[in-house]
Amino acid sequence: MKWSLHLALAFLLVMIAPLLAMCATTPMLVAPDLPQALPILPTARVQAPLFADPVIEPLAFPELPVAVAPTATLQPFPTPLPTMPPPTMQPLGPGGLPFPLHTEKLEIGAHAHLFWTDRDTPLIRARDANLGWIRQQIHWKDQEGPPGYYAWGSELDSIVSYIDAYNLKLMISIVRSPSFYGRNGGDGLPEDPQALGNFVAALAQRYKGRIHAIQIWNEQNLAHETGGYISVEDAGRYVEIMKVAYTRIKAVDPSIFVITGAPASTAVNSPGIAISDVRYYSAMLSYDNGILRNYTDAIGMHPGGSANPPATLWPENPSQAQGWTEHPTFYFRNIENIRALMIEYGFATTPVWITEFGWATANNTPGFEFGQQVSLQQQAEYIVGAMQLVEERYPWVEAMFIWNLNFAPLRAQSGDPYHEQASFGILNADYSPRPAYWAVQQYIADLRSRGR
Repeated sequence: MKWSLHLALAFLLVMIAPLLAMCATTPMLVAPDLPQALPILPTARVQAPLFADPVIEPLAFPELPVAVAPTATLQPFPTPLPTMPPPTMQPLGPGGLPFPLHTEKLEIGAHAHLFWTDRDTPLIRARDANLGWIRQQIHWKDQEGPPGYYAWGSELDSIVSYIDAYNLKLMISIVRSPSFYGRNGGDGLPEDPQALGNFVAALAQRYKGRIHAIQIWNEQNLAHETGGYISVEDAGRYVEIMKVAYTRIKAVDPSIFVITGAPASTAVNSPGIAISDVRYYSAMLSYDNGILRNYTDAIGMHPGGSANPPATLWPENPSQAQGWTEHPTFYFRNIENIRALMIEYGFATTPVWITEFGWATANNTPGFEFGQQVSLQQQAEYIVGAMQLVEERYPWVEAMFIWNLNFAPLRAQSGDPYHEQASFGILNADYSPRPAYWAVQQYIADLRSRGR
């Protein structure tokens, strides 16, 4: 009996010895702590995008907007986003007007640059193309200084008058704070929302009846638009600015559409470069229980395109282009993903304005090589295809602005005719129409003939 017990014990040791050895040599795997919400600062390593040449700076010629080049490889969407209860919505807008304001039809315009240049030719082209709007960006720092003193100048006065004379509606896109308002003396978003509130109130008063929409900032998820550093917390800071700007503009003219800035379509998460669009929109829409819902007429969007046809979207229907295809932010239809966020956060009745969209053609700017894959004819097809997509499938989009009208002549005049900004244009360097111009003209004429 005792011997049998010894044999049994010996047999048991032989059997479990390998298991004990495995336990001694194999480390224990412990599940890491997972965040319950998106972190304030991203921790993932990402590929930084290439930047285009910064700006044109001929004598007395204002800066043109800086385009951030998409990268061919980007990070995936972040972890599932937190849900938010629907916000409290005001029943009526300022001045007793409907809230939010709605357009009567799909409005189509183009972004133009009209400072220190021929204004008649591009505006004639815009009018003849059946475009109804011009989007003009202005630098706040050029219009104010010292604090509280506004120097509007003959250029801005003339631009407003010209656009009005051609019976076009005007959207003003405001960027670039004066150094005495910006973070750390820079020209990004102002530290004090009241400073921008004072400026937009003065702007609306000076040009009352001739400005029809004001967009508060541009691609504010980029670090250079917020003072050189960007975090998710900046989305809440932006909402506080929107609250003041909306209130001050509407106090002067309730009929002006007040539109949020459109975050750049990117998946880059790096404090010195950008916060991804989905992360920024999520923080902006969810801030203070969706309070932004009461302080905007529309959410701005800037969908990408790269060399991808407008009907394609990764991953369910990816483009066959070479590069810049394996993330939704490279596609026009990424607006569907942002719209889903709007619905999730209680913004289902808030319209969308696409304040920049377009396709680059051949150019020499690093980071925009995808333009070499897009012919002039394809550019025309893609732009019109995007407008058709909006008309047929996105009733929540109420305005679209083509990027861009006249940057090809401006870049040619400054000695850089093959810059990517020129390649996005629907006019050539000599102001002659590209195929995209004729296609847009025909499409809008047909749209209006159908009462749309």
